[in-house]
This record gives sequence, C-alpha cells and structure tokens, in this order.
Amino acid sequence: MARLHDKTFNCEKELTLSVIGGKWKMIILWHLGKEGTKRFSELKALIPDITQRMLVNQLRELEEDRIVHREVYPVVPPKVEYSLTEHGESIMPILDSMYQWGKTIWRM
Repeated sequence: MARLHDKTFNCEKELTLSVIGGKWKMIILWHLGKEGTKRFSELKALIPDITQRMLVNQLRELEEDRIVHREVYPVVPPKVEYSLTEHGESIMPILDSMYQWGKTIWRM
C-alpha cells in the first residue's frame, strides 16, 4: 500500500489516477508541459470550458501533490505563475503516449 497526504492507496495505479485523474488535470499538465510557464489567466484562456473555481482547485491539488510549482511575485497587481516541477515533467511521456493513442483511435 502507498500513502500520499494521509490517503491510502491499494496500488500505484490508484495513486497515479488520484494525482492526474479527472477532467482537467491532464489538460492543465499538457499545456504547462508543452508550452511552459503560464499565468492563471493564460491557463484559463487555453481551457475556456473550465470554471475559474475549478481551475483554482485543480492547480491547488497539483501543487499539493508537488506536480505543479506556484511562483508568487511581490508586485502590484499580484503576479502568479505556474510551471511543472521535476515530478510534473516526469508525467509528460505518459501524457505524450496518451495523446498518440488518442490520435490513433480518432482515425479509426
């Protein structure tokens, strides 16, 4: 059994899906991984169907799981940027494989 943030998982697959699962997390990770550091408003523009509240929640969860880094700059107005951590970067080959699989299925 594995543990992450006081949650217990029966196997590594459960843990992985907990970290990157859901409707929006993989899309957020894809944009950060392929396009680099983004501000909140840039992510929102790239994912128009996500609500602001959902984007905030997903980014917080990814930050808590140490997949996304949140950098706050001491300026007015506040400037916050999001980027992938080393752990986040390690997910990109998985997302690339999922993207390629989806392209193959789409053509069928």
